[in-house]
Amino acid sequence: MALCLSKSRKFLAHLKPKMGVLGMMNLSSWSSCLSRKQASLSGNGRIPHAFFWNRPPLFTSRRFESVKADIQLGSLRPAGDPQVLNFPGGIVKFTPELKFLSDFPEERIHCYRVLDDSGQPISNNFVQIDKDVAVKMYKDMVTFQTMDTIFYEAQRQGRISFYVTAIGEEAINIASAAALTMDDIVFPQYREAGVLLWRGFTLQEFANQCFGNKGDNGKGRQMPAHYGSNKHNYVTVASTVATQIPHAVGAAYSLKMDGRDACTITYFGDGGTSTGDFHAALNFAAVMEAPVILFCRNNGWAISTPVSDQFRSDGIVVRGQAYGVRSIRVDGNDTLAVFSAVHVARKMAISESRPVLIEALTYRAGHHSTSDDSSKYRPIEEIEWWRAAQDPVARFRKWLEGQGWWTAQSEIELRDRARQEVLHAIQVAEKVEKPPIREIFTDVYDVPPSNLRDQEKSLRGTIERHPQDYPHFPL
Repeated sequence: MALCLSKSRKFLAHLKPKMGVLGMMNLSSWSSCLSRKQASLSGNGRIPHAFFWNRPPLFTSRRFESVKADIQLGSLRPAGDPQVLNFPGGIVKFTPELKFLSDFPEERIHCYRVLDDSGQPISNNFVQIDKDVAVKMYKDMVTFQTMDTIFYEAQRQGRISFYVTAIGEEAINIASAAALTMDDIVFPQYREAGVLLWRGFTLQEFANQCFGNKGDNGKGRQMPAHYGSNKHNYVTVASTVATQIPHAVGAAYSLKMDGRDACTITYFGDGGTSTGDFHAALNFAAVMEAPVILFCRNNGWAISTPVSDQFRSDGIVVRGQAYGVRSIRVDGNDTLAVFSAVHVARKMAISESRPVLIEALTYRAGHHSTSDDSSKYRPIEEIEWWRAAQDPVARFRKWLEGQGWWTAQSEIELRDRARQEVLHAIQVAEKVEKPPIREIFTDVYDVPPSNLRDQEKSLRGTIERHPQDYPHFPL
């Protein structure tokens, strides 16, 4: 698959050796940060103090007071207390009890939510959103949902070769994107096109990529729905599962070294947490204190494998705690909950230089991709219930209507306009010619080696001999 080379060069520029950075970092504690943030936010009404600043259990942490081993033998056991050991990593207390840690907690980690299933707030404990932002969020959610529906149909009609939808996960996409800034770098999996939509990627650019025409940033080399945009700080999608997670951690460490007021965010599914890359990345992020948001879309299924067959732990949130990463579980179908969690997580990641793990509970209401038929491994009734009862778009619309910011007429006009715009983008993309054949062999080597030159010569010869089989590929 094609590489986003310009993006790679941008990241490499940050990875300069900087001696003594860790020793010179003066990281403030969580409590001191809260006092500063509480003072700065008290006047703008953007975030209720009683919730985020006075309720630390939401974001649990297991960071020890010391992470450095004390090499002086005299300090291995603090004076006057023979029941503790100053072991590398912090003080450890001795106990006479032969007691193993429980394999499973008596109660699962709670899930933060703001809106109930009918779109009514259960409290005021969330980051406030003004009307313009809220309405834009909803419009993008509807546009994203419409784009997924029509592009899926286009694949079924044979107009594009592949597609992957995010039906049921619109809140995760748009709400998380709205809580970030354009300076934050996104490392997606393949179900986060809504993040790119929020950042300004046009419907025409989406269509160009899926059709692999001359307007495609990837020059037709990628599978459809594998977007990337250097302009929008959105690293190109790769089909390989979870490889983007360590990349995001490394890039976040680079931002920290350069003192940037930005973080990275990486998205992955529950299946991605079953890979070695996930565990290595979490440990690296915790130890190196990288400003990265690790966003897990726990939608219940890794293609046809349910979470019950993947792990026995209480989901993903407890894994962050095990690695020393501050973590939270949120309702992934609750737009306001997702926005609030990411908004606060970003502040933590940058101001405290630390990773934050977010587990969003949601449901993949569509097939894994156009290559999948999920009715073969899960009940149709289950899928339909989630589509109807837990639709994040409908829930957020009810909240907007309750605020007096949205009407039935606005809904009709938006959906009609979104459908027409998507259909127009597809019609235009179909008529644009494909990139020249030479683009298959460019952007990797400054001077192509002989084997690539031979392959290009062979391919051109094949097209010249059989032009009827390659009507859309200009030489």
